[in-house]
Amino acid sequence: MPDPAVPLSVSSLLLQAKQLEIDAARHLAGRAELVDVIGQLIQALQRERGASSIYLASQGRRFADVRRTTVDDARPVEARLRTSFSAQQTASQGATSRMLSLMAWGLLGLDALDALRAQIDRQALSAHDAVAAYSRLVAGLIELVFHVADATLLPGMSRLLVAFLHLVQAQEAAGQERAVGALLYASGTCTEAHQQRVVHLIDAQERSLQVFAEFADPALRARCEQQQLSPGVARLERLRRTLCAARPGAVLDSNLSDTWFDVCSDRIDGLSQFQAELVKRLRDDCEAQIRQAEQDLLDSEGLLRRLHDHPPAHAHAVERFFDIATPPETVPELVSTAPAGESTSLLDMLQAQSARLASMETELEAARRALDERKVIERAKGVLMSRLGMTEEAAFRALQKTSMDQNRRLRDVAEATLSLPDFAFAQIEPKSHPR
Repeated sequence: MPDPAVPLSVSSLLLQAKQLEIDAARHLAGRAELVDVIGQLIQALQRERGASSIYLASQGRRFADVRRTTVDDARPVEARLRTSFSAQQTASQGATSRMLSLMAWGLLGLDALDALRAQIDRQALSAHDAVAAYSRLVAGLIELVFHVADATLLPGMSRLLVAFLHLVQAQEAAGQERAVGALLYASGTCTEAHQQRVVHLIDAQERSLQVFAEFADPALRARCEQQQLSPGVARLERLRRTLCAARPGAVLDSNLSDTWFDVCSDRIDGLSQFQAELVKRLRDDCEAQIRQAEQDLLDSEGLLRRLHDHPPAHAHAVERFFDIATPPETVPELVSTAPAGESTSLLDMLQAQSARLASMETELEAARRALDERKVIERAKGVLMSRLGMTEEAAFRALQKTSMDQNRRLRDVAEATLSLPDFAFAQIEPKSHPR
């Protein structure tokens, strides 16, 4: 309710608006702290999930110590998040009913963690079920991050928040890939269902990182692109290729589970650094906005001048329409005219992005086909290498040459190679092929 002791005036309304802007910036700064703690716990649970996957898939033979360390590392972060939840639940912090409901759901998951860990200790559930249980908890925490970071508080930060949220999604997809791939390697057996999950998770990372790159500042985008060219990512691609090219039921080298975990972890740690930088920038921007707004409060004349100089967009469009010196164009319509990158809500901006992302489905389908094609070609190369004693390079050249000589797609040649019976290879002289 308005204070009846304060007379209604343009100045009083402007000063109250500026004070609300300061309050919103302070609320968002407080939420940035909450987002930071949630992000730290998500990263800890992601690592615990990956280690638990290897522990269970190897029937307790691998990663027992690593898993215990990840649990010990996660516990203090859990305690900090509970404290942050307690601080945010008061009405003065601007908490909404949806935010409190998501916090309750997250707390429910935290309360169930000890029971989940005890089951893993006893190896009382499968690696797949453990990965799913951790992923369900992380999914709820990510949804809380989304709600906490709603840009309706400070529309000018929409671009930063969109970049941040898509980076969080990319990091979780990378974490799930680490857990599922670790399950496959540690079990020593390739299964088609988990193989397909890896393919989908690779796609999800590419999608999220593409949106992140579009909304991040140029310097951060350049660093992310540079990371994609690092030797570690090249090693990850080779390990991915091994998983994607293996036949369902094929034997995998279980010793590679440690390498897979380390390579994936290095990449996720790199993404975490970007996430920490975005949270810091969010805090800095909130503090800068608070300082500027507090200065504005001391300049009521300046506030009035800016009000005159920056009328509502629709009012400005109507003024131009009735300007006698300007030929009239279309009648102004009352639509959102917020500057690019400054939607009134983060949800509005993400919804606008959904239309653009929908247009990427064709590209993603092509990417899936390319991954499947790579899998077939890799298997065909493996057949030539094992049956004819070829090197990997020679096997690929043989497939490529056949493709060109017969004017057929490389995938078709690879599929034909896989369908050849064993006696057909016995009739081929290995020495006739380049080594």
